[in-house]
Amino acid sequence: MSDTLPFAVLISGRGSNMLALAAATRDGRIDGRIVAVISDRADAAALVEAKRQGLATEVLPAGPETDRTAYGGELSRIVEQSGARLIALAGFMRILDSRFVAHWQGRLLNIHPSLLPSHRGLHTHRRVLAAGERFHGCTVHFVTEELDAGPGVIQGRLVVRPGDDERSLSARVQRLEHIIYPRAVGWFAAGRLVWRDGQAWFEGRPHRQEIVEEAE
Repeated sequence: MSDTLPFAVLISGRGSNMLALAAATRDGRIDGRIVAVISDRADAAALVEAKRQGLATEVLPAGPETDRTAYGGELSRIVEQSGARLIALAGFMRILDSRFVAHWQGRLLNIHPSLLPSHRGLHTHRRVLAAGERFHGCTVHFVTEELDAGPGVIQGRLVVRPGDDERSLSARVQRLEHIIYPRAVGWFAAGRLVWRDGQAWFEGRPHRQEIVEEAE
């Protein structure tokens, strides 16, 4: 148990990736345990399911006037108190302040619904369709201060179908997210994925290109 990775999951909404990570801890794909599910919204649907599964939950509310630095400091305190050695952002909709990111550098992962570096930010499915792109997907990456710009770990990639709309594309990408995020966290828990000298390393070598999981 002492070698099992304790990690925190930060959410703002439904938390489908949080549930995928929790399932992966139960079936052994991640040698770890979720020690805290933290939300910036008290009405986040994921909190209900997290409590039902017996996971520790915490709400740290935030609004438009919330000071980002102060918020980051309190969030960091909560995570440290939980004993987490990794933070997995799973639909957490707040931009984290630079001090928080620096403190957790190399222990902070995010999943983004695009093939980074393309389409950073919001409304990725809509933007892919508008651009008429052939491929779309999602990326697990280490978080750095620049938004959606940290080193990539793994991508899930699919072909955009002629009949896809924003809703169908979102659902297809989300299924990929539920595959690749547990995989990345599992690698971290096993020591296969590490942060060293300011960059990602995988299997003892600098990880310069994301591993790609293809889907139909």
